[in-house]
Amino acid sequence: MGSKLRVVLILGAVLVILILVIPFLIPVNQFRPTIEEKASAALGRKVQVGDLSLSLLSGSLSAENLSIGDDPKFSAAPFLTAKSLKVGVELMPLIFSKTLNITGVAIDSPQVTLLHNAAGVWNFSSLGGPAAKEQAKKAPAEKAPAAVAGLSIKKLELKNGKVTVGATNSQKRSRYDNLNITATDVSMISKFPVSVAADLPDGGKFMLDGDAGPVDQEDTALTPLEAKLAISALNLASTGFLDSSAGLGGVVDLDGTLASRGGEAKTKGNVKLSKALLVAGGSPAGVPVTVNFGTKYNLRKSAGVVEPSVLKIGTAAAHLGGAYEAAGDATTVKIKMDAKDMPAKDLEAFLPAIGIHLPKGASLVAGTLSSDLDITGPTNKLVISGNVGLFNGKLANFDLGSKMSAVTALTGIKTGSDLLIDKLTSDVRLAPEGLKADNFVAVLPQLGNLTGAGTADAKNNLDFKMVATLSSDKTTAASPSSDAAGGLGGLLGKVAGGGCKSGLTVPFQIQGTTADPKFVPDVGGLAADMFKSKLGCLGRGSATAAKSQAGSNANPANPLDAITSLFKKKKP
Repeated sequence: MGSKLRVVLILGAVLVILILVIPFLIPVNQFRPTIEEKASAALGRKVQVGDLSLSLLSGSLSAENLSIGDDPKFSAAPFLTAKSLKVGVELMPLIFSKTLNITGVAIDSPQVTLLHNAAGVWNFSSLGGPAAKEQAKKAPAEKAPAAVAGLSIKKLELKNGKVTVGATNSQKRSRYDNLNITATDVSMISKFPVSVAADLPDGGKFMLDGDAGPVDQEDTALTPLEAKLAISALNLASTGFLDSSAGLGGVVDLDGTLASRGGEAKTKGNVKLSKALLVAGGSPAGVPVTVNFGTKYNLRKSAGVVEPSVLKIGTAAAHLGGAYEAAGDATTVKIKMDAKDMPAKDLEAFLPAIGIHLPKGASLVAGTLSSDLDITGPTNKLVISGNVGLFNGKLANFDLGSKMSAVTALTGIKTGSDLLIDKLTSDVRLAPEGLKADNFVAVLPQLGNLTGAGTADAKNNLDFKMVATLSSDKTTAASPSSDAAGGLGGLLGKVAGGGCKSGLTVPFQIQGTTADPKFVPDVGGLAADMFKSKLGCLGRGSATAAKSQAGSNANPANPLDAITSLFKKKKP
């Protein structure tokens, strides 16, 4: 029994010695030129590896460094560098016949630089194409696996990588960490499974799982791919899709599929945009936007279309469609958005994203919103323009009469604690620098009509020039609580009795912010400009009154003087 044990120990010792000594007896560095040559031919790029060492336990060759050259049209710097490279090999052919059969490749901590030029062509487009073309010429399709045995790899892994993405004409770069790629049965002319995972800038995850191949012989970027795609917590401001310097951003979650074949990539699925911010003067939206989308993208032309898609904010829905183009410095879009009868209540929490902050305590509790909008321009400087309308709305806890006291005091009109809106329409243009509104019309049953135009800049400052046409039936019922109210209201009442039924027109300005608007009457405009347009009406009314007063030798006052005198300070 003791002799058997000694034999086992001796054999074990011999095996350990062989494992430790044999790697030094095999000159594995002689395979370095072969590895570099095969890899360079397969990728169509210059490949360099450091000194090789052999591990019998793992059955692999290891290299200290790895470098893969870039397409010289893009950069003289390496396309990929790595601290170490492990190449799995079949040991028996290597030991006894010095034949190198590669079973797997593992690249540790690679750093990859992806660049695209102004035409939208990427520096990885030429990877592997020449080899795939050469192998396709050598063997018919049915013999492809045997023909490319020297180029096939059972398992390819990239671990803990970093990817830098940018354009050749810009110094701006985005970085993606923790890149991990796994592919099995990799071949240049057959399909193989692949999975990709990476950390996104400023948090978030990217995952792709599907099948790729065979490698396109002309452009690697056109290689067929069918995969599931998942993106979580993608911060748009850190990717260059939106202009972070203007305070724009949002967080994207996406769940969809990607199918690329024949140079056309189709995507479909669902995307959620949270904390959207579309103007610098706004603040992140309190409600997410979801889009059920579908796109078609022509990889050769770097352009695509957005198929009819549905955008939702709560229960409010809008329809999208259009086109986009990725060629050039930035992706540009031309999208049409059409919305009908969206519940205004569901949209309230999204308004801060476009710089509209409701007055403190106020809430949009009723009404429907319709819009016909165009979304155009580069994605980092989007412009939204078109027409919007709010109908049968109710802004609770907002007393417009008290806010416009400097205007409504002229007539004594009171609007109450809630503002009712029969109709509010405007042509709008929303850009990173702010909001511009033209042809603004609001029909308010408690007050009258408001018309005008103005802007809200990137800091949310309002500059609107407006005209309020106060209803004549309300002005004639003005309370005599002040000289201005009684005098102007009474005068208008007398004039209205003489045939002027359109009501009092009062020009004013809106300043401050949307959260705290300031209504300032344009006294000069009221006394001079706007009232002149009523002189004909006033003249007709005064003529009627003059006939009835002729017998009593009445001397009616000049209507213009009567109005302007209301705004003169009384002498002490």
